[in-house]
Formats: sequence, C-alpha cells, structure tokens
Amino acid sequence: MTGAPPSPPAGPDAAPAGPGSAQAPPARRTARAGGPPGPAPDVRPGGGPGAPRPDPRPRLTELRLSAFARHRGARFPLGPVTLFTGPSGSGKSAALAAYEALARLGGGASVQEVFPDPVALVPERARPDAQRRRGFRIGCTADGAEGPVRLDVAVQAEPDLRIVGERLTAGGLVLLETALRDPGRRSVQAAWHTAGSSPVTKAPLPDDRLGTALLPLRVAGKTDGQRRVLAAAEQMVVALRSVFACDPRPDAMRAPVRTGSGRLLRGCDNLADVLWRTRAECGRRHGLLVDAVRAGCAGPVADLLAEPLGDGTVRALLDRGDGHRSELAGLGDGELRYLALALVLFTGPGVLEVDAPGEVPDAMRSLTVLADGFDRCLDPRQRAELLGTAVLMGERGHIRLVGAVSDADLAAEAGTITVVHLEA
Repeated sequence: MTGAPPSPPAGPDAAPAGPGSAQAPPARRTARAGGPPGPAPDVRPGGGPGAPRPDPRPRLTELRLSAFARHRGARFPLGPVTLFTGPSGSGKSAALAAYEALARLGGGASVQEVFPDPVALVPERARPDAQRRRGFRIGCTADGAEGPVRLDVAVQAEPDLRIVGERLTAGGLVLLETALRDPGRRSVQAAWHTAGSSPVTKAPLPDDRLGTALLPLRVAGKTDGQRRVLAAAEQMVVALRSVFACDPRPDAMRAPVRTGSGRLLRGCDNLADVLWRTRAECGRRHGLLVDAVRAGCAGPVADLLAEPLGDGTVRALLDRGDGHRSELAGLGDGELRYLALALVLFTGPGVLEVDAPGEVPDAMRSLTVLADGFDRCLDPRQRAELLGTAVLMGERGHIRLVGAVSDADLAAEAGTITVVHLEA
C-alpha cells in the first residue's frame, strides 16, 4: 500500500489516473506578511519547554492545485487569515473555488453537484490521452490531533465526469487509495489500511463520491490500523465540512425578508431575519457587531435592529441614537457588504448556513469563511476593521478567513496574515 503510485497517462496534460504523481515545484510565490516567505513552521508535541501546544481542531493548512483551471503544480499555505492577491485573471477565484469544491465533496456531495461545468476546470491546452480522457487534480492538507493528513483527488472531466483516483495519507503511510480499473463500471477499486491479519482491505466504492467521506460507513474500526484510518478520515472531513462560502449581495439585502431559519445564506439576502434572531439570542456578540458597524458605517450608530412588519417579514434598521432610524435600504453597497461580513465574522456555525458535522462540538472545530472579492466596494477604513476582526477571531481559533482581494497592500493593514501572491 505504501509503494509507488500508479503511473499517470501518457503526456503531461492527459487526464489524471490518480492523485499520487509527484508534485511540481510551487507555481506561485507565497509569503507571510511581516515575516519570511513560506508557511509558518509546524509545532508538534515535544518541541521543548514553553513550546506552543498544537491546536487539536481540524483545519486546512495547505491547498494544492496540481492541475486545475489556470493552476499547475501550485501549493498554497493556509493560515488563520489567508488572502489571495493578484491581478484579474491570476486565478484567485479558481483557488477559492477549488477549496469550496473539496469542502462540498467532504460533505458527501456528488461530483455532478460540485462540478456543473467540469470541462471549464481542465487546464488550458490540456491534451486528452488515448482514451480521450481529460481532467484535473486538487488536494489539501488538514492538520489536527492526528497531525498533518493529506488528501489528493483526481477528477476526470471528459468523456464522463467521475472521481478516478483518491489518496489519503498520514505520517508517510497511505491510508486509503482508489483507482479506476474498469472504465465500463461506475465504481473505483479502493484499498484501505487494516494492519490486522490482512494489511489492506479492498472493495469497490462509487466513482461519484469522495471515498474519504464514505470510510466511516465501510471501516469497522476493529484494528489499530482501521482506527487510524477512521481518525485521519474524520479529521479531514471535519476540516472540510466546516466551511461557509460568502459573497454578500447588497441589492438583495435591502428589501424586507420573510422570517425563516435565522441561518445566514451565502449572499446574505436574509440578513434582517438573522439579526432578528441573533439580537435576542446573543447579546454579547450583538454588542460586538454594533461596535463594528459603528466603526465602519457613516453617521452615528447606537444599535442595529430588526423590525417585524406584520406581514411575516422583517426589515433591518440602524438606530441613530437620537430617535431616528435608518433603513438598510438607504445604505451604500460598501456599507452593506461591510455589515454582512462583520456579522459573519462575529457569528458561528449555528447562525451560518453551514453543513457542519453535528457530531463534533463547536469548540472542537474551526469555521472557515471563504470570501471571494473580500475587499469589493470597501473603503480603507472598512477593510482595516474587518481584517482586524478576522485576525482577532483567528487568534481565538473560532473563525478562519480565506479571501481573494485585488489590493496587494491590503494585507499590511492588520496583524499577521498569510498572503498568496498570484501572477497573471
């Protein structure tokens, strides 16, 4: 199981036969703001007196785009706050799209749901192999109590969309490996570490789902090897599922909305409904949100309110403190995006529309917010306030932020931030 990976199809641009092929050098320069290039050193137990204790909460620490859209051989470090920056067309949105795709696969979604237009993600000028196959490869590393756990996935986009290879590794040991053996079958051959009377267990798995997410249903956990496989898979799945992709849409936030679940949607359309809930349930966090709104919105702000209108809808208002209230409909796009992003950073999985693992307590996982166009419509003051909040929440371990920004100087505005510089 720990031998050499299967050889890829002929030609550097052919469809991937599996995720185990050697990584090319990083295609993009990565640097940590305020420090030397590269990710921060990994701290492990036994690092000496006074060494920081490793964080047991599962979280992604690296994103790999071996062959995805415009990226080839790219490896990006991920910290508590990570900003992708670069000119238009440099691949910022593609990096966040790959992160979200892995998150959805980790939550059990099918490749058809995750990749509605897979051919658009095949690297440009990629050549098909002899079987007319083309595809892409993505992967990540999740750190936590089990140490670094790597996941690499190969997806065939043509002629049929399917997962054709997957590899889960930890501590240099391959814990799960899948490969497409018979293109005529809608399954892949999987082998996972057992370390019992038989070193591996082999069985078919469906080719439209992530095998790592299916392991708890297939592995009994009777041997030490099986328990190791389950622990690594759980760490990866928990890290992937605790993700909220957010792109506030100011136009949709201005109108009153019907009361519902009180869980914030991706576009923050139902912000008024969420405020109606959070103001009553969590006064401390609501107070922090009001302080943030006061710092980032024009004019005096005494409170942030949600008012029922009698027809089953609620509207959001700013209490100006002098008896006057302003409807959110009158705020500018930048103010609305700022308000929505501040709300996201001050709340958690119980308020956001997140497919979080219910069996894992909130205190044992970190929520990652994906924000494409993070700085869109924001002025320097608003950007600084939001980044300061993100850094603070990241230090506490509650919220991690991965954003795409157009301004390369934005990262210098607050704290220690992982910055990934992309080139067109």
